[in-house]
Amino acid sequence: MEPLANRIRPRELDDFIGQKHLVGPEKPLRLAIDQGHIFSFILWGTPGTGKTTLARIYANAINAEFYELSAVSAGKEDIRQIVKTPSIDGRPRVLFLDEIHRFNKAQQDFLLPYVENGQLVLIGATTENPSFEVIPALLSRLRVFVLEEFSDDEMAAIIARTGYDLEPIAMDWLVEMANGDARQAITMIENTSRLYDSITLETLKETLQSKFLRYDKKGEEHYNVISAFIKSMRAGKPDAAIYYLARMLESGEDPKFIARRMVIFASEDIGLAQPTALVVANAVFRAVETIGMPECALNLAHGVAFLSNAAKDRSATNAIGAAMEDAKKFGNLPVPMKIRNAPTKLMKEVGYGKDEGNDPEGDLMPQKLRGRRYFEKS
Repeated sequence: MEPLANRIRPRELDDFIGQKHLVGPEKPLRLAIDQGHIFSFILWGTPGTGKTTLARIYANAINAEFYELSAVSAGKEDIRQIVKTPSIDGRPRVLFLDEIHRFNKAQQDFLLPYVENGQLVLIGATTENPSFEVIPALLSRLRVFVLEEFSDDEMAAIIARTGYDLEPIAMDWLVEMANGDARQAITMIENTSRLYDSITLETLKETLQSKFLRYDKKGEEHYNVISAFIKSMRAGKPDAAIYYLARMLESGEDPKFIARRMVIFASEDIGLAQPTALVVANAVFRAVETIGMPECALNLAHGVAFLSNAAKDRSATNAIGAAMEDAKKFGNLPVPMKIRNAPTKLMKEVGYGKDEGNDPEGDLMPQKLRGRRYFEKS
């Protein structure tokens, strides 16, 4: 009855597929594992990118006792029990804390001294930005590794490990459906094999359709619903947006996750059409932090209705996107002399800051980008 994902889970780093920027030759996590370096860290990435597998491989490499908890259900007492358990031959204790972003401030404060004094080697796993969700005192003691979604080739290699022989058309469909989430692809294969005699494109599609409609915070429905939520606000449809808000809240979504997307939306989609939208969205986020569920659903609904009905203007969003493309493309282009800082006499003599303010109509862009325009007012 052991899940297929566990049965095919790599036990050693050489068998791990993907995340070459972390576990390739001379890369940081590879070096730490090869050298048995003991330290605490966070694995930040989308679902199904190998966070649990890498944690287990690391714990095995340093010959540690491995404890796995989910921050959704665990609390202080679970941590206290792990620390109280006598260590075997002085081996380090690795605590793998899945969804560490779900630990509140008090729980993270409780965890901090055990990480500081080395009683626990903490490996946190999160799909959310640790800068927002992990308290600074704890985050400063953790190295953060960012995991990338698996490429199509990596997904195909992982699927091949299941031992099921898929036709190319079925393989291509499954890779596309999973969208970089290895766990989802493996689960689809496992469920299809239980329902049908063979795994084909048709049986895979039937299995997908037969799933109960649900909001899975680690699956595709999570991304479908948040996408529908954003697009409903963008289209000015408050009824649809509030429905998707309710669906997320009823399914246990973190309200801060929703509020954070609303803050982004206020600048990305509303922008200059109604600059106070950012003030409202930030106020909603603060209310969610202060009040919490279930009452903060009212604050979220208030904000969603406001953002949906607000006029939209993406001119600033389009401008920064185009400007960042040029910044990446052209690198460090020289800043025009007339607007350079001139704190010393020598700098002034060579032309730094010359005629500053005397040419308000002049082009202040680097020479190579003269005449370039990013911002077009809607």
